[in-house]
Amino acid sequence: MTDLTPVCAPDETPHRSFTDAAEAVAELRRLYDVATDFLRTAFSTAVGGGIPDCRYRAFYPEVRITTSTFARTDSRLSFGHVVEPGRYTATITRPDLFQNYLTSQIELLLKAHDVPVHVGWSQTPIPVHFAVLNDSDLTVPQDGVLPFLMRDVFDVPDLNTTNDSIVNGTGFTFEDGSQPLAPFTAQRVDYSLARLAHYTATDPGDFQNHVLFTNYQFYVDEFEAYAREALRDPTSGYTAFVGPNGQRITPADPDAPMVDPPKMPQMPTYHLTRAGEAGITLVNIGVGPSNAKTATDHIAVLRPHVWLMVGHCAGLRNSQSLGDFVLAHAYLREDHVLDDDLPIWVPIPALAEVQVALEEAVADVTQLEGYELKRVMRTGTVATIDNRNWELREQAGPVQRLSQSRAIALDMESATIAANGFRFRVPYGTLLCVSDKPLHGELKLPGMASAFYKTQVSRHLQIGIKAMESLREMPLARLHSRKLRSFEETAFL
Repeated sequence: MTDLTPVCAPDETPHRSFTDAAEAVAELRRLYDVATDFLRTAFSTAVGGGIPDCRYRAFYPEVRITTSTFARTDSRLSFGHVVEPGRYTATITRPDLFQNYLTSQIELLLKAHDVPVHVGWSQTPIPVHFAVLNDSDLTVPQDGVLPFLMRDVFDVPDLNTTNDSIVNGTGFTFEDGSQPLAPFTAQRVDYSLARLAHYTATDPGDFQNHVLFTNYQFYVDEFEAYAREALRDPTSGYTAFVGPNGQRITPADPDAPMVDPPKMPQMPTYHLTRAGEAGITLVNIGVGPSNAKTATDHIAVLRPHVWLMVGHCAGLRNSQSLGDFVLAHAYLREDHVLDDDLPIWVPIPALAEVQVALEEAVADVTQLEGYELKRVMRTGTVATIDNRNWELREQAGPVQRLSQSRAIALDMESATIAANGFRFRVPYGTLLCVSDKPLHGELKLPGMASAFYKTQVSRHLQIGIKAMESLREMPLARLHSRKLRSFEETAFL
C-alpha cells in the first residue's frame, strides 16, 4: 500500500458540548463503541478476505475544556481544576471501565470553571490490537501470517504516544497545542490494561481501589481465608472473591473451590470486591524491585485510591525481634529501577493519613497502644536494595550506608512501590514484618521461617486489611495529599 491509499473511517461528527458529567461520559462511551466496533468489523473482514483496498482507521474519543479565567477553587483540594487559562484535553479509552472515575473528575471540572466540556474524536488513532483486546473471538496474528502487513492496513501501537511524559513532568503537548487534562494518554492506558491482564491473569475491571502488595504466597492463602469469611457475613458489604482466570466465589457459595491455573501468572492477583470498586485487591508481586515497578507502572492507570506494601523484611537492629512490625516513614532507595524516571534526590515523604491508619490498625490487631506499641512496632527508614544476596558482599560499604541512613529494615520492594506512588500521585504506605536479622546471625532458615509464618502472617494481613477499610471511609480529597502534586498538575486525579 502507498500513502495514496484511501482511508476508511467512521463518519465524522462534530464535538458536542456538555454541562452534565454523566451525559458527557455517555457520549464518550458511544464514540468509543463506534470506533472499536468499526475496527473489529474491519479487522474480521480483512482477516477473512484478500488484501484490503483501503486503510482502516478510527480515533480515540476525547474530552476537552477551554478556559479564559483562573478557577475559584477550594485550596484544600489538590485536583479537579486546571492551573491556568488555556485549552486542555484528555484522550479516553474504555469509558465503560472508567465511568465512575470520569464522571467524578468531569463533575469537579465543571464546578470549578463553570464552562462546558466538549466531547468528540481526538487526533490519536486506536491501535487495532487494543480495539480487539476484549473480543475473545478475535486475536491479532503476527506479521507474516496474513497476506498483508498489519501496519499497512491498521494503526498499531506507537511508542511515540505511549510514554510517561505527563506524570514525569518532562513536557507533553497534544498535536493541536492543548495541554493534558489527565495523567495518562489513552494509548498509555490501553498498553497497561493489556499488560495487567497478562501479568495478573485477571480482568482489569476486577481491580479495586485499595491495593495491597506482598512478596509471599502465604499472604494470598490468608487473604483467601479472610475473603471467604467476609462473604459468609451478609453485613460485610463484600460481593465476590475473584482469582486468576476469572474464577469467582460469591456469598451464595463461599466454600466453592479456588483452583490454581495450570500456568500461574507472574503476579497472581486476587480481588475482594465491593460496590463502586471499594474493595481490596492483593497482588503477589514476588521478590525484587523490577516486579514492584512493573506492577505499579500498570496498576497506576486504574487510578487506585491507595496502595500499601505488606511483606517481609530483614530487621537491621539488634533490639528487633522476629515478627516485629516496621512502619516506614522514609526510604533509602538503592533499588535503581526508577532512577531515570524519578531522580534519587527526590524525597519520598510519608503521608500522614496512611501512617495513622496503619498505626491504628497495628494497635487494634495487637491490642497494644501508646508506649506499649513500641514493643512490637518501630517507625523508621526502610532500605530497598536490588541485590537479594547483599549479605554476601563486603560489608563496610552497605552496612555503613544503612547505619548512616538510620535504616531499621531492608527489603527489595517497598521503596520502589512508594516512589512509584509518589511519581504517579497514588497515596502509598509500607508496613513490613521482620522475618530475619542477617546482621545479627538470625538468617531466614526453613525451620525458623515456618514458625514465623504460622504466627505472624495472619496478623500482618489483618492489619493491612483494617488499614484499607479505615482509609476507605476517608474522603478522597483528604486522602489524596497535596504532597503528591507539583506546581503544574493535570485536573484529573
